Amino acid sequence: MTTNPLLADTDLPDFAAIRPEHLVPAVEQMIADARAAADRIGGSNASDFRDVVLASERAGFAIARGWSPAGHLHSVADTPELRAAYAQAQAMLAEYGMEAGQDPRMFAAFNRVDLAPLTEAEARAVVLARRDFTLSGVGLDDAAKARFREIGVELNRLSTEFGNAVLDSTEAWSEHVTDEALLSGLTDNAKAILASYAAEKELDGWLVTLREPSVQAILTQADNRDLRARVAKAYATRASDQAADPTHDNSARIDRILELRHEAARLLGFDNAAARSVETKMAQSADEALAFLADLAARARPLAERELAEASAYAAEKFGIAKLEPWDTGYVAEHMRRERFGVDREAIRAYFPLPRVMEGTVALIERLYGIRLVERRDVSVWNADVRYYDVQDQSGEIVAGVYCDFHARAGKRGGAWMDVCRPRFRDADRFHRPIAYLTCNFPPATGDTPALLAHGDVVTLLHEFGHVLHHLLTEVDLPSIGGISGVEWDAVELPSQFMENFAWDRDTLTALSAHVETGEPLPDELFAKMLAARRFQAGLFLLRQVEFATFDLRLHRDYDPALGGRVMEVLNGVRDEVSVIRPPAWNRFPHSFSHIFAGGYAAGYYSYLWAELLSADAFSAFAEEGQAAGDRFRREVLARGASRPAAENFRAFRGRAPEPDALLRHHGLAA
Repeated sequence: MTTNPLLADTDLPDFAAIRPEHLVPAVEQMIADARAAADRIGGSNASDFRDVVLASERAGFAIARGWSPAGHLHSVADTPELRAAYAQAQAMLAEYGMEAGQDPRMFAAFNRVDLAPLTEAEARAVVLARRDFTLSGVGLDDAAKARFREIGVELNRLSTEFGNAVLDSTEAWSEHVTDEALLSGLTDNAKAILASYAAEKELDGWLVTLREPSVQAILTQADNRDLRARVAKAYATRASDQAADPTHDNSARIDRILELRHEAARLLGFDNAAARSVETKMAQSADEALAFLADLAARARPLAERELAEASAYAAEKFGIAKLEPWDTGYVAEHMRRERFGVDREAIRAYFPLPRVMEGTVALIERLYGIRLVERRDVSVWNADVRYYDVQDQSGEIVAGVYCDFHARAGKRGGAWMDVCRPRFRDADRFHRPIAYLTCNFPPATGDTPALLAHGDVVTLLHEFGHVLHHLLTEVDLPSIGGISGVEWDAVELPSQFMENFAWDRDTLTALSAHVETGEPLPDELFAKMLAARRFQAGLFLLRQVEFATFDLRLHRDYDPALGGRVMEVLNGVRDEVSVIRPPAWNRFPHSFSHIFAGGYAAGYYSYLWAELLSADAFSAFAEEGQAAGDRFRREVLARGASRPAAENFRAFRGRAPEPDALLRHHGLAA
């Protein structure tokens, strides 16, 4: 009998051995084991921490260890066979998760645990577990419990289908180019990437796709306005009724997701899904978060209006564009940035070959936190481009690990993210090290030239490493509250956005950069120009984030079952109040808004801006104190996980509550 690799009790998954046919049997076994554990815990009269909480953590760890590799492969190496197996297994897990969250025996066992003799972290784990049982509907009557479980299973399925539709729609569109003149304006590096996409399909010439490196290249570099418009429309109508191929339309899924989230929230006694969402966040209410966003919009809008007027005037004078359209803004901004500040973002790529950027990132992490990332080659991976790093402490002991998957490719969903492969868990004499995944969609290497990153890609890499470090540097031994687990969602972006600031630190950029041809680091003169251009069109950028976040909150707060989702109506209402650029009527941004429909940010997208306030304030401590601030940030924020509330972590680090003006200063909007 072949051993199922998803059930192997190993430090790292054997990705090369995992097959679609392993998923369902593994999940069946994991669920059976978890039910047996619940029977032991709930069927006894246990009340001490070891027999209730630690035993429950052990059961949860076994499921996480087995399912994480399967879920990760679904995101980065999707195939029809894997997708089908994943959908079946995910539905089983979702159903079991709802059942476990409503187990009255387990709830009673956690309620029997006396908090008095416990450590701060142990008590916090119990308190959050009790809360999560309540939010899973443990207190509902039998009929309501059954309905709540049905909703949870269906939402899980719809979320997976939403993400699949975005991926499929992204891959479905392409434009084959055989006349190089159509690509006028593109750099040699950008054209080489498009040529590599054509070669994948055994085509000559170039292939314009909706993968992120292709979209960015066309919308910021292509002189041909019609080509930009075609790519912009294809990208903004993915998975919608307006797409060239509407097969993957997410419209009905969105309406159903909103309907079910509202019903689930009402079953739990909340007015709406937004009220349910903030129950696990720092913000006290959706109205508080919306007020925060409205204040930002009011401060940013006058600046954004001036920026748009300048861009429109420039476009008319330079390119004869009478009306600035969404497919013009990136192109015009690149030319303005080059002319006004002497910053050519594509030329800057030459200073950021990915191998050098990683060397510098490794050095930065060692300088900040005293740990070393050491590449290891004997690890089973899912793609030849994937790199694995052991994390060593100052004594050389391996304490954690991280998989890095940098490049865009077919079968891999877009964006950048961090996820948990293994949580930290100390179970009696067994210590499980924390392991993370870091995933990006950077351009590939072309020929003998390594992948060249835009400065924005460097920011993205540091952002995701912030999440990774939050997971890897935890000193909490309980998976439910270690690393990012259990952290309020509007604070979980603090470590990631904190790391972004180093992308603007001179010493860091020197270490991260080496010209691909000469090896020279980023020159002082060019760095000064980049700094001067840092807040170029900051008002427009901030308003765009406020628009997304406000739309998300209102969509969930104002949902009315009698009226349905009204998705475009709500979005257009937000745009009337917030935006200065109005997209065409065919724009269907919500249909690929995976953060809120296929991720964890429902009624929580505002978390990016909320956490940016925290990170701007936190980073200013480095200017005041230097390395001492890094030591304290690791000790009071990264190491703590959810072992105490995020507000207390911040106060312990900064010595006070966050200052709202920090975010305004960060964006150059302070009075």
